[in-house]
Amino acid sequence: MSDTTTMMGALPAEHRNRLMRIARQTFFPAGTRLFEEGGHAGRFWIIRTGSVVLDMRVPGRRAADIETLGHGELVGWSWMFPPYVWQLGAVAQSPVRADEFDALAVRLMCEDDPAMGVVVGQWVGRVLAHRLQSARTRLLDLYAPYGSGSGMRG
Repeated sequence: MSDTTTMMGALPAEHRNRLMRIARQTFFPAGTRLFEEGGHAGRFWIIRTGSVVLDMRVPGRRAADIETLGHGELVGWSWMFPPYVWQLGAVAQSPVRADEFDALAVRLMCEDDPAMGVVVGQWVGRVLAHRLQSARTRLLDLYAPYGSGSGMRG
């Protein structure tokens, strides 16, 4: 991920500091499912240490691993957009320490401060665009006859 998709790279210090004041430190042992695709998206996390795998249900098959996230990365974007339902699943690949945020509190903070709402919205939008591209590429690699074509020359 690029620096503009991490909270440190995407948000000005003023907005980062406001968010960090409501963060709660949390820990997930390896193998812990943070959320399931289709569940209510009421919180999100920024990884401090460890890694989280995003996965997607595929009918008739086991869940497909889409992307692995690490230090500084946002886990979860579905909390930002109604109907606030997880579009992917997530599981701790290794022990994870993370800052946890209450989604409603952050949305209200963004409503109260439109400038903050714009930067947070742009940040989450960049993360969303990246995740959709990763999901597309991964699913093509897994299930298309010739994969994503990223290794093919024309």
